[in-house]
Amino acid sequence: MKLLVLDTAANLCSVAIFDAESGTMLAQISEDIGKGHAERLMAIMEQAVANAGIAINEISKVVTSIGPGSFTGVRVGVATARGLALALRCPAIGVTTLEALAYDAGKALSGRPVLSVIDARRDEFYAQFFASDGTPASKPMIVTLPGIVEQLAGHGQNLVLAGSASALINAKLERPLDVASAMATGTIEAFAQLGIRSQDTALPSPLYLRGLDVKPQQGFVLKRQVAE
Repeated sequence: MKLLVLDTAANLCSVAIFDAESGTMLAQISEDIGKGHAERLMAIMEQAVANAGIAINEISKVVTSIGPGSFTGVRVGVATARGLALALRCPAIGVTTLEALAYDAGKALSGRPVLSVIDARRDEFYAQFFASDGTPASKPMIVTLPGIVEQLAGHGQNLVLAGSASALINAKLERPLDVASAMATGTIEAFAQLGIRSQDTALPSPLYLRGLDVKPQQGFVLKRQVAE
């Protein structure tokens, strides 16, 4: 089984072709583009398929990151995965960035519980606790810095931090915790491995832990007409 793996939830635009039978990465391309995933994703995907030396119809599962992360990036990845799965008549699987970070932390520092924590800006953090075996120990949440520090009071020094907010949290702790990753998303291999394991049959949907902050552009606000 060959997987097409996408991650557009953060600054990276990453695509990989993974062979589940041999456990090998056939191709992997990752560009740090910040924004503009919609413009680059298809070209990177076509190049990855070519580099893997396969035809697109050999893909039997599509795996995508579903966030939390960039609103636009997540939406692009999920829409692309669902469209490809429909065209290829194969399953589409969603994996969260928090799960991927925990998977990578488990490989780096095995046998320890993990707190995946991503800087969500505006003094908020996307976070989720995972047990030492990698299973979720809490639901994904959005919390403030004081809120997450308070929750950490019930955990020991064995806990591992993973994610872009790790340094911000450690700066508030008397005894800093070990950090497995300071990235805003997991490795593309983490998404591939978790996609293989997933038994979820539902189509992937974006994981938005807070609403989109949309404001009308100045100068384009129409005044409401009041009938006389």
